[in-house]
Amino acid sequence: MATQQYLGTGRRKTSVARVRLMPGSGQFIVNKKPIDEYFFGRQSLTMIAKHPLELTKTARDYDVYVNVHGGGTTGQAGAISHGIARALIKVDESLRPSLKKAGHLKRDARMRERKKYGQKGARARFQFSKR
Repeated sequence: MATQQYLGTGRRKTSVARVRLMPGSGQFIVNKKPIDEYFFGRQSLTMIAKHPLELTKTARDYDVYVNVHGGGTTGQAGAISHGIARALIKVDESLRPSLKKAGHLKRDARMRERKKYGQKGARARFQFSKR
């Protein structure tokens, strides 16, 4: 018999994370690497990614397998957090209020503003010369 797995998709900026939660011992694998190795030891990113598990006190109950792509490391950590929160709700609906209050269920829609034509950047202009 196959073990039960719970899926969740998380997004942040241009990053997309596909998360699988499986009953286990607390193993956390991101793109076939342990999470500490994937985020090259940056504790802040690891904490962001693991926060939904810590909040619901389920960090030792599930193995987490993540495929993440796009964006940078900070966006990817946020996407992983969002995906884990969505998967945890499929595990137990009673976790929804605490995850929602902490803001893990809301997709953070802040994106990079596009560069405009005839300008240096999104807001920056080329220097104006009167003479």
